[in-house]
Amino acid sequence: MNRVASDFSGQTWKGEPINLSQYKGKKIWLAFFRYSSCPLCNLRISEMITNYEKWQQKNLEILAVFQSGPDNIKRYVGKQEPPFTIIADPEQKLYELYKVGNDYKGFASLNVMKLGTQAMLKGFLPGVIEGDPSRIPADFLINENFEVVNEFHGKDIGDHIPITQIESFLG
Repeated sequence: MNRVASDFSGQTWKGEPINLSQYKGKKIWLAFFRYSSCPLCNLRISEMITNYEKWQQKNLEILAVFQSGPDNIKRYVGKQEPPFTIIADPEQKLYELYKVGNDYKGFASLNVMKLGTQAMLKGFLPGVIEGDPSRIPADFLINENFEVVNEFHGKDIGDHIPITQIESFLG
């Protein structure tokens, strides 16, 4: 049995109020990232931007959460002009609500080295670190009934839900 998604209130990086429940009745991808200048996070945001139009046609709402404040989100992630909602959570309340973990061992993997190289080749370089540097990404797929149908906690600092699982969720 799927659990009901935990509702929350917050603000986008543009200062707009947001509640998860305002998306009830839609498919939601709630994606938790590290800090806004994380090269691996920006690489994933780039991939999400590339697929966004296709996913939006299938009524997917993407909410990306960063443990950075609005100014640094604008400075780093915002440069990519993401067409989906970015939530600033510098106090990391949403991370706590969704039990998004951290682990310094998450830096030591071949996946991180591979993704780090890809990120640098795309011009995503490290910058200001905000929040917990050992934060591990997590992704939650929430159906129209506001149920979490897929909960993915990464194994390292660059590990996100596979795109194939997003595609499967959308049908």
